Amino acid sequence: MPTLALVGDVMLGRGVNAVIPRRPPEWFWGDVLPVLRAADAVFANLECAITTHRRPWGKTPKVFYFRADPAALEVLRAGNIRYVSLANNHVLDYDIPGLLDTLRYLDEAGIAHAGAGRNREEAEAPALVEVGGVRVGVVSATDNEPPFAAGPEEPGTNYLEIRADPETLGRVEGWVARARQNGAQLVVLSMHWGPNMVLVPPAPFRTFARAVTSRGVDLLHGHSAHLFQGVERIGNRLVLYDTGDFLDDYAVDPELRNDWSFVFLVDLDPDARPRRLRLMPVRLRYARVQLARGEDFEAICERMRTLSAAFGTHLQQTPEGLVLSLE
Repeated sequence: MPTLALVGDVMLGRGVNAVIPRRPPEWFWGDVLPVLRAADAVFANLECAITTHRRPWGKTPKVFYFRADPAALEVLRAGNIRYVSLANNHVLDYDIPGLLDTLRYLDEAGIAHAGAGRNREEAEAPALVEVGGVRVGVVSATDNEPPFAAGPEEPGTNYLEIRADPETLGRVEGWVARARQNGAQLVVLSMHWGPNMVLVPPAPFRTFARAVTSRGVDLLHGHSAHLFQGVERIGNRLVLYDTGDFLDDYAVDPELRNDWSFVFLVDLDPDARPRRLRLMPVRLRYARVQLARGEDFEAICERMRTLSAAFGTHLQQTPEGLVLSLE
């Protein structure tokens, strides 16, 4: 049974970038590495530019600028990350040269990507990734950092305001159709969306999720809040509203616990439909991720069960984490 693993934000800049020359690429994934490598592919949000360019974005004010050296690509490869979303609020932190470097380095490393490009058409283009024999089409978009939006002839991100109006949904339908035309059997919409440090998605996001899953999106992969949010089953389609953080150097909020997250494992049936969702709890350390154990394991599972129950999703706990059957 093919397995697609999805994780949240992977930020390889700043403190993580400083550790990369001193540790082997496998070290950053800790004892989560066998889980990542057992999956047929891992999809993540790349929360930084990969570039040697040192002049930051200067067109509009920003607080944080994240940049990783090209050696960070080996960290991604070691973790079986086969696809990264680039539609986010950090891929242009080092301006257009930083974005162009990121695209080039990912291409050279054989890591698929979508959500940013040399113009709007390229930013909207889906990626096609083979996952255990299943052709998965992925489109990435973001409602973050409007100044980063690509133009007809300008590099940037695939910017999308979160609305369920005909124009917005028409754009999504067009992306899905393009992915299907490219041969996709399963379509993933990877969204970097919404406010930071919130445990519940805004109501319009639920409306949007229901609308896009009725228009051909099989799996919505959300990220941006730095916290995991509940999961919702809509028929045999899945909405992961936010997959949280996964690798970074961030300060930890002692109440919201942005150092808690999951590996989201989607098992696919022979018809390329999601058959089962497995959630394996993890605990983030400085520049490293580990499997959660003991009290952390129990607390992470309990929070996810509570958040998901609000959507009518009932997760069963197992010794490895949580499970949702879609059969």
